Amino acid sequence: MLFRLFTAKPTSSVFTDTGSIVVRRCQTTISASAAATTKQQAQQSCRRRFSESSTATTTTATTATTKATIPPPPPKSATAAAEAFESSDSVPIGASLMAAVAAIGAVSATAFAVENSTKDSCLPYSTQKGAQRFSQDTFTGRFARIFLACDPCLLFYTQAQIDDAKQVLLLNASNTGTGTGTDGKYKSSDVSDRTLWESRRIVDAAVHPDTNEMIPRPFRMSGYVPYNGPICVAMVASTSTVPLLFWSWINQSQNALVNYYNRNASSPMTNETLVKSYTAAVGSALVVAFGLSTFVQKRFTPQKAKQMMKYVAFPSAVVASSLNCYVVRSPEITTGIPLMDEYGQEIMVNENNNEIENKSQLAAKCGVESTTLSRALLQAPVYFIPSMLMGTLPPLRDLIEKNPRYRVPITTFLVLIAFGVGLPATVAVFPQISSIASTDVEPKYQKLMNPETAKPYTVFYYNKGL
Repeated sequence: MLFRLFTAKPTSSVFTDTGSIVVRRCQTTISASAAATTKQQAQQSCRRRFSESSTATTTTATTATTKATIPPPPPKSATAAAEAFESSDSVPIGASLMAAVAAIGAVSATAFAVENSTKDSCLPYSTQKGAQRFSQDTFTGRFARIFLACDPCLLFYTQAQIDDAKQVLLLNASNTGTGTGTDGKYKSSDVSDRTLWESRRIVDAAVHPDTNEMIPRPFRMSGYVPYNGPICVAMVASTSTVPLLFWSWINQSQNALVNYYNRNASSPMTNETLVKSYTAAVGSALVVAFGLSTFVQKRFTPQKAKQMMKYVAFPSAVVASSLNCYVVRSPEITTGIPLMDEYGQEIMVNENNNEIENKSQLAAKCGVESTTLSRALLQAPVYFIPSMLMGTLPPLRDLIEKNPRYRVPITTFLVLIAFGVGLPATVAVFPQISSIASTDVEPKYQKLMNPETAKPYTVFYYNKGL
């Protein structure tokens, strides 16, 4: 017993062992707790990574779905085509038509004002061939005459009204106050000079002076603004080759028929010559238009070429109209046209005791060349005045910048106004009844004697046509 007591561990050792045991247990508990904590953190980390992976997958799938849903942008050419289509759809057709009607009405109103303001100052009526209401020695007089002849209101006169005007002129042909109608309706003492000049204006607008045949309305000078004006608007608006060629063909076909119906018809022309002339005139016009448009499209970028095409119409119209007029009227140079005296009477030539009508090729050449030049000058006001006004006048410029849709109606109005004023202005550059010195005609006509003076003629006159 004592041995056990003396050999037993001391108390401190017991406490030490006990503390060690407790410490080890605490360490084990702490280690287990730390392991559990680490395990929880790992599980949370795995859950977080799984959640992020799922979110990323969902986002990727959503993005892919969105990309699959949104169609790819159209190619550049398709976008340009769509813009062009939308632009063409946005053209205010109704407003453009109203602008054309307003322009034609403005030209007619101006013609009415000119006629009404000169009713008391017009020259006395005369039946002399070539006599006119206004003096033809000045540009102002020639302009006023042609401007009244181009009045669109003349298109509304019926055949009965034209025949009535012919009757007025026929019964007052002598201008001596002795002409009377069967019912006394057209007594010349009751008819003023203004009425006679107006009757003649109505007749001259519809009847050819050489053939006395009716001229179809689209090819009369009074029909030039309402029929040819819209064609010029379409040419100005053309920005590609195909529309330009189409409207050039329409324009030159109409011009060819106008030149034909307003020619000097004293020289007959065969149908074969007419067909050849028309083919050459229209063919040359299309070649010029196609050549210039092709050059522009090859020389410049597509966007720049589209802008430049607006200016191709002017030179092509100048060259084409000039060629058109010259080709259609050139047969007159081959056959010649009659020479007249100062009273408008054709001069007869005595050959082998027979009087025959003279035919001067040199006078015809002068007439055709002057008419061709006037046709070339006509294009300038039509193509330059509208663009100049829209670019320089602040009200017009500001209106177009704020409302681009108004550009086409304003262009239509200004082009038709420029056409209505420019046509008589360019035609009036040369008198219709022109003069030529006797030294400038064929030698066989230079020695012709004037029966009134018993001396050779010094000046001859001829009708150059319109």
